[in-house]
Amino acid sequence: MPAAAQHRHTRAHRAHRVARKLAVLGTGAAVLALPLIGATSASAASPTVTTAASLGYANNLDGWIRASLQVMAQNGIPGSYDGIYRNIMRESSGNQYAINNWDSNAAAGTPSKGLLQVIDPTFQAYHVAGTSYDPYDPVANITAACNYAAQRYGSIDNVFGAY
Repeated sequence: MPAAAQHRHTRAHRAHRVARKLAVLGTGAAVLALPLIGATSASAASPTVTTAASLGYANNLDGWIRASLQVMAQNGIPGSYDGIYRNIMRESSGNQYAINNWDSNAAAGTPSKGLLQVIDPTFQAYHVAGTSYDPYDPVANITAACNYAAQRYGSIDNVFGAY
């Protein structure tokens, strides 16, 4: 066999061996990746978070209140549009990103946040399933605050000052 042909044969033989190794390695890598792929798919299948838009309301103060009232009704949390609106105007003037960095809660390291100025421990304790775990999320903030107010005062409608 001429040297050139022998070299091509050797190169082809090496390429075939490399391809076989990659195929075996690829199969092993695919098997190892299956749990990761499954985890990614499972996390993508997690339940959706209730937002004003997901319930068909506008992404504004009116929509946030209406969406919250719907979630509250589904969870037996009392409250009215007027009671929620009144308290939001007093607490944050409708700014979903409002944060109080100057009161005693802030001095203790837990500033009040969001539309209804809820501190993190209260937000977490009164969080309503299906809403976001972000205290700045309008629907989650309103719903958790109204849940707290219902437990403490009977309803957000009974709150006329800082709570």
